[in-house]
Amino acid sequence: MAVNPRRIAAILLGLVLVLGVGIGIVSSVRDSLAPAPVTVSGYIGSEKAAFFADARVVAALKRGGFIVKVRTAGSREIATKDFTGIDFAFPAGAPAAEKIRREHPGTQSVVPFYTPMAIATWAPIVDLLTAAGVVSQTNGGYLALDVEAFMALVAKDTRWRDLPANTTYPVNKSVLITSTDVRTSNSAAMYLAILSYVANGRNVVETDPDGAKVLQAIAPLFLRQGYVESSSAGPFDDYLVQGMGKAPMVMIYEAQYLAQAAKGDGSITPQMRLVYPAPTILSKHTLVSLTPHGAELGSFLANDPELRSLALEYGFRTSDTAGFKAFLAAHSLSAPDTLIDVIDPPTYERLEAMIIALEQIYATGPAASPSPTP
Repeated sequence: MAVNPRRIAAILLGLVLVLGVGIGIVSSVRDSLAPAPVTVSGYIGSEKAAFFADARVVAALKRGGFIVKVRTAGSREIATKDFTGIDFAFPAGAPAAEKIRREHPGTQSVVPFYTPMAIATWAPIVDLLTAAGVVSQTNGGYLALDVEAFMALVAKDTRWRDLPANTTYPVNKSVLITSTDVRTSNSAAMYLAILSYVANGRNVVETDPDGAKVLQAIAPLFLRQGYVESSSAGPFDDYLVQGMGKAPMVMIYEAQYLAQAAKGDGSITPQMRLVYPAPTILSKHTLVSLTPHGAELGSFLANDPELRSLALEYGFRTSDTAGFKAFLAAHSLSAPDTLIDVIDPPTYERLEAMIIALEQIYATGPAASPSPTP
């Protein structure tokens, strides 16, 4: 019997159409059976606003079954919020998360990502502080600032022009690290935690009397800065745009520097340097779930490979250490795999007590501020 090519083609075409319709029906049924995404609301630190606004993050969260609505606030402010109708709180620091958990029994917490505190500075500043014995190259290959030696310079009211052989930055400004406002910002609170640890004989402040005692050495490092920004984005923008004259040293999150450098837009120049305070502290972005939906979101953020990869693009470190190394290599960046000299912050209450004491000093004026102790 002769084979009719047209008939065979028609049969094949019919099969393709039937198969296509079948696939469409299966897909439609599957989509109709898939649960609709749940809307989850929470407070986050402003440093994570860009991450949650990223269209890729929004799509990944929707794939996981979530539409996430966020409100931004400082970590200290988040810890005191009314959480009625709120599914999760996501401050930048562990102390604030600790307070929320303690005041809301039964809550869970997870740390999807974290970042160490670091100092954005410049090659000439590094050279000056190296000659002064404050900055050194570590065995791990990264630059470290000896916080105790730095505090000694501040205690003597050292000016940049006082540093030996200073021909690159001979200005009459005090040797200081620019931070955010310790009364509102987590990054400044982490800076306070580092300073209090060193001033307390390299011990975490455990009592209010210890906290009151170390304030004498700590207060000038904040008071002498003058006006300070309330968000960590402000000082870092000054560093990027206005240069060494305005911002010789800025306390930042490592993630800010790495994310900016990864853009490859020239905003991080060859003269810029990233230095780690020794000791430093990890800013642990801790999601505290207040409802079951909040707990599901926290688990998804911590474990979804795509979201972990997107967090890396924002400079955050995650449980995926190999992914962090790959991120650095892909953008020709350098950062320590492991930081050795890392401390824990004080409890929320001890940190809060020191911040309140500093608030009172700010309010009553410089005449009431403690004098520095060498």
